[in-house]
Amino acid sequence: MGHLITVATCSLNQWALDFKGNLARTLESIRIAKERGATLRIGPELEITGYGCADHFLEGDTYLHSWEVLGQILTSKEAEGMLLDVGMPVMHKNVKYNCRIIIQDSKILLIRPKMFMANDGNYRELRWFTPWAKQRTTEEYYLPRMIQKITGQVTVPIGDAVIATHDTCIGVEMCEELFTPNSPHIGLSLDGVEIITNSSGSHHELRKLHTRMELIKEATLKSGGIYLYANQKGCDGDRLYYDGCALIVVNGEVVAQGSQFSIGDVEVVTATIDLEDIRSFRSACSRGIQAASSPSYRRIQANMALSDGRLEDNPAIKPTVIKPVFYHTPEEEISLGPACWLWDYLRRSKTSGFFLPLSGGIDSCATATIVASMCRLVVKSCAKGDQQTIADARQVTGETAETGYIPTDPQEFASRIFHTCYMGTKNSSNDTRARAKELAESIGSYHVDLNMDTVVAALQALFTLVTGKTPAFRAHGGSNVENLALQNIQARLRMVIAYIFAQLLPWVRGRPGSLLVLGSANVDECLRGYFTKYDCSSADINPIGGISKSDLRRFIAYAQLAFNMPILE
Repeated sequence: MGHLITVATCSLNQWALDFKGNLARTLESIRIAKERGATLRIGPELEITGYGCADHFLEGDTYLHSWEVLGQILTSKEAEGMLLDVGMPVMHKNVKYNCRIIIQDSKILLIRPKMFMANDGNYRELRWFTPWAKQRTTEEYYLPRMIQKITGQVTVPIGDAVIATHDTCIGVEMCEELFTPNSPHIGLSLDGVEIITNSSGSHHELRKLHTRMELIKEATLKSGGIYLYANQKGCDGDRLYYDGCALIVVNGEVVAQGSQFSIGDVEVVTATIDLEDIRSFRSACSRGIQAASSPSYRRIQANMALSDGRLEDNPAIKPTVIKPVFYHTPEEEISLGPACWLWDYLRRSKTSGFFLPLSGGIDSCATATIVASMCRLVVKSCAKGDQQTIADARQVTGETAETGYIPTDPQEFASRIFHTCYMGTKNSSNDTRARAKELAESIGSYHVDLNMDTVVAALQALFTLVTGKTPAFRAHGGSNVENLALQNIQARLRMVIAYIFAQLLPWVRGRPGSLLVLGSANVDECLRGYFTKYDCSSADINPIGGISKSDLRRFIAYAQLAFNMPILE
């Protein structure tokens, strides 16, 4: 006879220090998981505070407010009858830890600190947190008095331990710990832990999902078990985009996979699994020999069972079947990842849209196409009835609920929030001017076409008036120094023009707010320094700043067909 359980993991769009909003999204994910019959739910890393709080993790108030939010989760109706894995920072003996809090029915069972920190590339966790160095060891943690009143507990275990229910055993592995050579899941599985949870704050890079997926599958491919992966999603206030893709893996095979790119705030992934599949998978003699000599973890008892006899009694309920892993192509990743990030940044900035200088070249074209992709995602989400997206779209466009406005057409929505401008001179070609105009029409942006010769001439005249010297282009007999300075005048004036138009175009159109200026410098130019300082690559945000020229070319070729935009050819 099988032992069927339903488990849930999720991707949440948590904002740094948005305690009220983060609580609402956490409770919503618990509600959805419970509605689907799950008895175990895990969330992303540091979900109560948001992952990107940076030096706010050094402030005592961050820890105080985290406990206040946890208290509301402990007393919520959503949390009743479930085993929950929630993330927040905890200070123990004056040392700051990045922790998972395991709770059940208004009780805290375990505080499990992170043992291996992410501290390279984009991550600086050792600046804020200390790794827990005492493997397979726990201490007593004295709870804040406001939590003691809720749980009736004075102390709870903190450290490296596992949770034992009536029918199975659950262990924790956190984000970077999966990527280490001697990952905790090895010892956990040998000690009989059947469910391993991994709560992450993993950001998007092109083609990175393949690496992450292989590591997660490998974690149970040899040792067997259930692996639940939760991840932050969206832009929580920094340059990174966290790409969700919550996973449930059983014995090295994926049975449930969430979306990698979505502008929705809450996504819950569930699966029904037979615990007997884990036990039969682990029947190999060699595994038994290693497990028999493996050091033990302290088991903390949870007075509940994850399995429910009603599942076994219903012949229509069967374990979730294995499904093929879904990967986006790199071109799709470029169209979706930066687009989701732009939408998060726009709605949180409370501005009215974007302003982009269009040159008629491929880089600004790629940036504009990513904004077009964003508009398509917003319309698609609104069509599904996502109330948060509808509310955000009304906020950005200056509409209210009374008007009943809901974006239904990407071009119409772009005409409200996307502003483009071709800043030409007498040296500009008709081809680039025409391409910029046609691209703007294809996307639906509010487009301005101007000549800036008078502004350039005024600056040159000022220099001549002050110095008595008149610089000339090389083609007119000038030196290299003169030639470069004159080229940079045009480039830098474009930045000044971009910002005045970004600030005043909404006013011109009778709308509130201002616009975020978009840059279009690709990663090759940034790495080589191949750009003019303080030209129109100096912007509020640069959606293509981490993408190579070769990838952008492939993206444009993809978008030409996928978005039906012949101008991209």
